[in-house]
Amino acid sequence: MDIQLLYWHWLVIGMLLVVAEIFIPSFTVLWFGLGALVVGLVEMVAPMSMTTQILVWTVSSVLFAVGWFKAIKPKMAAANQNKQSRQSAIGESGLVIKLPSESTLGTMRFSTPVLDRDEWQFRCDVAVELGDRLHIQEISDQTLVVVRLD
Repeated sequence: MDIQLLYWHWLVIGMLLVVAEIFIPSFTVLWFGLGALVVGLVEMVAPMSMTTQILVWTVSSVLFAVGWFKAIKPKMAAANQNKQSRQSAIGESGLVIKLPSESTLGTMRFSTPVLDRDEWQFRCDVAVELGDRLHIQEISDQTLVVVRLD
């Protein structure tokens, strides 16, 4: 039995996968959906065998995913590190999850990411305990300068 998918099959599959991304927040299903849409559009112009359709779908899906993870996502993360974003993080609070020592920095965790990270290393002028809530006073490179507001 020879299975043949027509262009509109691929378009429907692509749209279903793109919509499925709403319910599956992994940000990976989207690339398979866009790959299926590419196959549907190419199939509209130039009919292909099933093997070629699967090959085009695979290659386009991989290209979309690689393009996202290697080119677009890093640029978006870098844009979040600008001065205005850093200023908006001042005053955010997090919990101490690792105590600082004389030779190492402490670590604190935030309930919502600060500049795309949940955990940050910190330094503080006063002694802190595990579970203390600290507030960001300044961001110095990849380290937070924090204070405890009592």
